[in-house]
Amino acid sequence: MQQPTRDSLSATSSLSDRPAPLDRARAHSRAPSVRSVTDRDGNELREVGGTGEQVPLDLVRPILCILSILRCTLTVRPSPQLQSLYLNPLASPTAADSPPPPAQHLRSPSLSSTSDRFSPHTVPGWPASVAFATRTTFPPVKKLARADRKRILVTGGAGFVGSHLVDRLMFLGHDVVVLDSFFSGNKTTLAHWVGHPNFELIRGDVVEPILLEVDQIYHLACPASPKAYQRNAVKTLKTSFIGTQNMLGLAKRTKARFLLSSTSEVYGSPTVHPQPESYWGNVNPNGPRACYDEGKRVAEALTYGYARQDGVDVRVARIFNCFGPRMSTDDGRLVSNFVVAALKGEPLQVYGDGQATRSLMFVHDLVTGLIDLMESSHSLTPVNIGSSDEGTVLSWAQTILSTVRSLRAAGEIAPLPPATPDRSEVEFVPAVVDDPPRRRPDTTLAREVIGWDPRWTVQAGLDETVRYFAAQLEMAD
Repeated sequence: MQQPTRDSLSATSSLSDRPAPLDRARAHSRAPSVRSVTDRDGNELREVGGTGEQVPLDLVRPILCILSILRCTLTVRPSPQLQSLYLNPLASPTAADSPPPPAQHLRSPSLSSTSDRFSPHTVPGWPASVAFATRTTFPPVKKLARADRKRILVTGGAGFVGSHLVDRLMFLGHDVVVLDSFFSGNKTTLAHWVGHPNFELIRGDVVEPILLEVDQIYHLACPASPKAYQRNAVKTLKTSFIGTQNMLGLAKRTKARFLLSSTSEVYGSPTVHPQPESYWGNVNPNGPRACYDEGKRVAEALTYGYARQDGVDVRVARIFNCFGPRMSTDDGRLVSNFVVAALKGEPLQVYGDGQATRSLMFVHDLVTGLIDLMESSHSLTPVNIGSSDEGTVLSWAQTILSTVRSLRAAGEIAPLPPATPDRSEVEFVPAVVDDPPRRRPDTTLAREVIGWDPRWTVQAGLDETVRYFAAQLEMAD
């Protein structure tokens, strides 16, 4: 196979030489970088994050596109105002009308000449910071004074939620260390940060002690997909118990603030609705979900044990159903199952009669809630992080199917191949064991103590998610 040249990576090169799947996916993935989106109050969403921690949406979207990892010509064009706040811009505001520069994500040294690899200069005409050895550019990161920059450990940072959290913390200018075993995480979710001076990736398991110096610990490591945690129940329990114990020990030694990502599964099949933090739950300790449910319950007990006995500064977030880009296509959860089936033209399988309810939250809102909780002074009780947008599983299936069809009709995602019949209709299958009949958080505490409320509508989040999955499936062809 012919090696790519520098010219083949330029923005002016013809797309006709690219493989057909890349060509198709690229054609249907530009919309997310330009399409406006409104929040629950009808205001345009221009950034993600809470007060004092906003990150422009036009910086976040390109790194969620699989094509940016494949060195496509999607670039970020920060405004002059952003230029004053961020380092390493990928485009110059003074050259807005000129062609974008060659994309530099993950560029191999073999694609450059010797003089290029060791050049101490930036790309000519572009104010991007470049790694000397590989001339790799990175997404912009905020300028922070050394006194304001924290060293933050994110366990499970290569996972779905963890990778979004890492992106946000990097954009905000902090030093981020990721510890991940890649049991359920994926290296490609962090590929755009590898080599950045503020970023460090450690392949390791939280069940083994680790020596680090950090200011904050976000402990997200644990399989969260039913497929993943039921595939290895013992590992899930060890991660929740031994892994949490090790991270709390690290927090104790370094005097770091510790945040545990717990789950709405601690409520089991609730008899109280919506579920407040004071509800003790109704959990089956021997069912197929017990490894995850009980593992998180003991992790919470450990967390507050270290707080009371050893004075560790802790936070506990009980996360409800969340969705968004970077979910695995075989994740096994509601949104990913339905989106993938609809995009492939396959039946959307609904368990039971479809009348069980779930409340859905977009991942950007979740990340904001986690950071807001970490930065708050509230440490006495767990805090629900979730959305009040409750609907039946059947209604969510119908909404997702409608979203896929609408985006196809608008030309924003690729149509089904001509030879593929569209069989994407709801199909009822037998109910699963221990499936909670209702699930919705009482978020009064989050609103009152950390000032957090979801901003993204479910529909806006689904639009972003469907486009992402469409690009993923195109590239897999």
